[in-house]
Amino acid sequence: MAITADDRNTITDLINLHGHLTDRGDFAGLTALFTEDVVYDVSALGGAPLAGLAGAREAALALGDRNPVAHHVTNIVLRETPDGAVHALSKGLGVMTDGSINSVTYEDTVKRTPAGWRITHRTVRPRRAPLRD
Repeated sequence: MAITADDRNTITDLINLHGHLTDRGDFAGLTALFTEDVVYDVSALGGAPLAGLAGAREAALALGDRNPVAHHVTNIVLRETPDGAVHALSKGLGVMTDGSINSVTYEDTVKRTPAGWRITHRTVRPRRAPLRD
């Protein structure tokens, strides 16, 4: 089944809302974005893949003041897959407490659930060198 324009808007809103919820520490609100059993893969940042919303919450709390003070997402590209999932590719900017800015690429798998579209898998890849994947 092809995704509609409304689906695209909903999925884009999911991805955009992440920074708002995360920056204010609204971990309960993340259930509107992610499945409870989401895999949040931060291995490219030096950590292990995080299992579920609880694992992501624990990791964020453990980082404390080393978390970005602001998450910004842009350049969202959606691609339908034959199994009905959507692969979303986006760019993320994190503003740190010292004013430095880090860049990442988010690779998401988004699926339609009984509660609506939710991210089931997110891979975060840092962008540390220009003109490279």
